[in-house]
Amino acid sequence: MKTLTLFRHAKSGWDAPVDRDFDRPINARGIKGAKLIGRHFRAKGWAFDYVISSPAVRCTETLDALWEGYGEILHPNWDRRIYLASGATLLDVVQDLPDDANAVLMCGHNPGIEDLVLTLVPDVAGDALRDSVEQKFPTAAVAELQLDIDHWGDAGTGKARFGRLIRPRDLDPTLGPALDRV
Repeated sequence: MKTLTLFRHAKSGWDAPVDRDFDRPINARGIKGAKLIGRHFRAKGWAFDYVISSPAVRCTETLDALWEGYGEILHPNWDRRIYLASGATLLDVVQDLPDDANAVLMCGHNPGIEDLVLTLVPDVAGDALRDSVEQKFPTAAVAELQLDIDHWGDAGTGKARFGRLIRPRDLDPTLGPALDRV
């Protein structure tokens, strides 16, 4: 059994004066959301034995804020393939994960992270979590997926089931979409 936790980077600052999209930072709201998710992980006893992330600034800053809330720094493996990747490319990254890792946290970008969730989890009528992701996978959202596999190379279409879906607004309503119009 493998657990894949997909984490979309926190809210970024579109008004930041950067030359490249890769260098765009997260904003104050993003920091708050990522710390909140980290505290939630700690409170619920979530643990990861492998972390992989896009090296984009908004992912590195998201993980810094997450670790602050979590109370422990986990050192990620930076993989440039994750930066703005499609769901198909992210599936390749998942299939390349080391088999001795059983609980993986991946931090990345939309639409790829959302597409990966929708690829891995079968479309079954009445699956409220999948339907919610199909509607929108917001910044700093987390999808925990369970895969009944022994080797990451066996991950594929329809092979996962939802464990949990956590959005910052689930933990703090002030981080909901009504305030998302910055």
